[in-house]
This record gives sequence, C-alpha cells and structure tokens, in this order.
Amino acid sequence: HILPLTNCFFNKSGDKFITGSYDRTCKVWDTNTCEELLSLDGHKNVVYAIAFNNPYGNRVATGSFDKTCRLWDSNTGECLYTLVGHFTEIVCLCFNPQSTVIATGSMDNTAHLWDVETGKTIHTLAGHSAEIVSLSFNTFGDRIVTGSFDHTARVWDVRTGACSHILSGHKGEISSTQFNYASDLIISGSIDKTCQVWDISSGKSKSMFVLRGHTDEVLDVSFNSTGSSLVTASADSTARVYNASTGTLTSVLSGHVGEISKVAFNAQGSKVITASSDKTCRVWEPYSGDCLQTLEGHTDEIFSCAFNYEGDSIITGSKDNTCRIWKG
Repeated sequence: HILPLTNCFFNKSGDKFITGSYDRTCKVWDTNTCEELLSLDGHKNVVYAIAFNNPYGNRVATGSFDKTCRLWDSNTGECLYTLVGHFTEIVCLCFNPQSTVIATGSMDNTAHLWDVETGKTIHTLAGHSAEIVSLSFNTFGDRIVTGSFDHTARVWDVRTGACSHILSGHKGEISSTQFNYASDLIISGSIDKTCQVWDISSGKSKSMFVLRGHTDEVLDVSFNSTGSSLVTASADSTARVYNASTGTLTSVLSGHVGEISKVAFNAQGSKVITASSDKTCRVWEPYSGDCLQTLEGHTDEIFSCAFNYEGDSIITGSKDNTCRIWKG
C-alpha cells in the first residue's frame, strides 16, 4: 500500500488476510508467504471497513468513504456488486454468520442490510440521530446491534428491519458494540469511560452492569468466544477483563504507554491482544493480567490487530503503511 492502512482481517483458516487503505484499495495477502494475491481496485475514496464472509472466506466486502460498499470474489478479485444507497461515508460493515446478509453503517445515521446473493437492499435501519460507528450480528443472524454517536445502541430484527430495543444510558458517544455467543447479552463501550452490559433476552432492554474503572474513553469492547468474559480497551492505555455474568473485574492489562484502540480474545479464550498508539501490540494472559509478549517493530501507531482462528498467528496494521504477521 502506498498510503496508511485502515484495517486488517483474517479469513477463518488464517491462510489469507485482507488490508484496507487510504490508497482506495483492499489487498488480499497470503499469510505464509506475505505475497500480495489480489488488489481489489474500484473505490473512489478511502477503503475504511473490510471483512471476509467467515467461516466461508470466498467473499470480501469493502466499505468506503465514496459512500458505496463493494462485494468481491476473494479468489478471482472480481467485483460482484457495488452496493449504492448511503448518502455519506461507510465506516463499519459486517457479514452475518450465515453469509447471506451484509450490514453497512454510515455517517448518514443509517445502517443498510444487503442481500449477498443479489446485491439488493433488504432494509434500511433508520432511527439513530447521529452516525453509526459499530455493527454486530448475533450468532443466529436474525438480530443486529448498531452503536451510534447519539449515545445509544439499537437492536434490530434482520427479517423485518424493525427496531426491537433501544439501549440508552451512556453519557457519551458509543465506540463499540458486540453480542455474546448466546445472543442474550450485548456490550457497549463509550467515550463516557464505561462499558455497559445489556440483557435483551426478554422484550426489555435492561442494563445489567455499568463497568467503571477506566479513566479515559473506552475505544473497543469484546466478548470471548463463549461469552463468559469480556475485555474493554481504553485511551487510558489499559485494558480491563471482566466476568460477564457477575460484572466483577478479573484483571487489568497494564503496560502500554499510549491509547489502546483495538482489543480481541483468541478463539480459545486463553489470550488477549491489544493494539496501541505506542507502536506496539501486546499479548496477554487475561485471567492473571500477565503480559506474555510485546510485539515491537512498527514505527507508528497500531490501530488494527487480529488473531487467526487457531490463535497461533497475529496480524497488526499500522499508520506506518505496513501490516505485520507474527507467528506464535
């Protein structure tokens, strides 16, 4: 890439990954050889949001500041559809786990659901009063949560496009949202320095816990794969691991000297990675809080990190225009 990266994303087997960039392209890479396999060209502005349709991995979706989303064949590089409908930049997207629907979130305050097979709009999710910066499908693919700068998260029925829950209680913009595996809980991180855990199993939308402790904005939140634990990442340069069912603090991941913008568990739940503006990525044991490894080498801030499914490889994306692969 000739300009800084925006994002990186593994396919499920981990043999390929994709990078999005300010250079208006998405590139597909071979993890083992670090060779560029494909360059997905066509967007007229920054490629900001990218995803594989895991677990299948035969499609890539790219969301751009040019207001469009494109769907690509990840093996041939062919652009299958250009999804037109948003009025401003697309800043987040994801596939449902069944790979039948793409969701895109935009600065135009709406999310759109698109049919992967036909490229047609299924629903426009309208109701937020500010930009949507986070999207997450539940395990079954029948509900989606959107997080917005209007301080709320909303849950929508994918089949009908109706809003079923409004999660209000944060005192600042929401940065990140996610369903747990059982799909009865949602977590939301906010610049109000808190993470909230919401129970949506009944018709109600009840905040179970407000997780306090960070001294600056919460920038990312994530459940482990079973939903028993969650981790929050903050501009205060720490991450915090909590028990999801009790809301009690398990550990504080302390060691970075810059804000942490991304955090993730490996699929096994035995490790957490954090990406920081201090130019390093760290690998942690989540229950003791011990730092297992500091991944050093980038020359500018790291804003994207991901484990492969096996948990033995990590990719990091940095403002230094490079992506690095770290083998366990």
